[in-house]
Amino acid sequence: CTAIFTIMATKDLHKPILVLFCNLAFSDLFTSSSGFWISLLFITNPDSTIFGSKDMLAPYAFYTISILSTIYNLVSIGIERYLAVAESIRTRFRVSRKHSLAAVLINWVLAFLFGCLPLIGWNCLHRENRLSVLYSPLCVDYLIFITIPNCVVAFIVPLFTYLSIIIILRKRKFKMKACGQATSTYKSAEIQVARTSVFIWLLALISYAPFFAGVLFDATNHQCHLELYPSTYIFRNCTAMLVTINCLGNPIIYTLKMKELRAKLKALKCPSGNRVHACTV
Repeated sequence: CTAIFTIMATKDLHKPILVLFCNLAFSDLFTSSSGFWISLLFITNPDSTIFGSKDMLAPYAFYTISILSTIYNLVSIGIERYLAVAESIRTRFRVSRKHSLAAVLINWVLAFLFGCLPLIGWNCLHRENRLSVLYSPLCVDYLIFITIPNCVVAFIVPLFTYLSIIIILRKRKFKMKACGQATSTYKSAEIQVARTSVFIWLLALISYAPFFAGVLFDATNHQCHLELYPSTYIFRNCTAMLVTINCLGNPIIYTLKMKELRAKLKALKCPSGNRVHACTV
């Protein structure tokens, strides 16, 4: 919420990459809220989250929409960073705020399209075949359809973009070094991109790999709910906690690491008399 408020309230931060950061923070907030909704249902009626009911379709749909939106935003941020670096020496194409807003719109349309499929009929409420044990009343086919392609996109695309950024910065550093120019700027930029990409991969791996493993287990499992209770459902709850941790980590890695936004956040802590001076500096 702090990141969203700071970016939206400060006109200087209405840049293409920060538009994506703001939308990512909103997606993470949406994910946490959907998870809280599911937690309340588990507290009030635990059987509904274990054996499945019609009341779980809407929370799971919103949860899926928010997670998909987060994944698509992460991919969009990687693509934007690649275009910003690869096209920085050209004037033919530049990523603008309109492009970022269009990417945000496309991300949410795709997330709503795939996330709302259980609400329009792709569920196992009235049929037992291919019923998900962990996420009843969703179907295993739907979970596989949602999980595998998006996991591939979420891991392959950022890998390509961030490795390409590091390679481009290395080439430019060597060219400037050959011309006898200073390369400290490119060296620091390369180190920063490398560190950020490592944090991205570690956080994504820790957060989503257990959920992906749970879906694969669900697809190959032939046991009923009672046979898996309670250890499997404890594991399911742990995967939801890891997704929430990812929602907390994204604003730190993507947003608070930016010096410009960090300075704005610090200015909000200053007294009203010093805020103008801080913004001027």
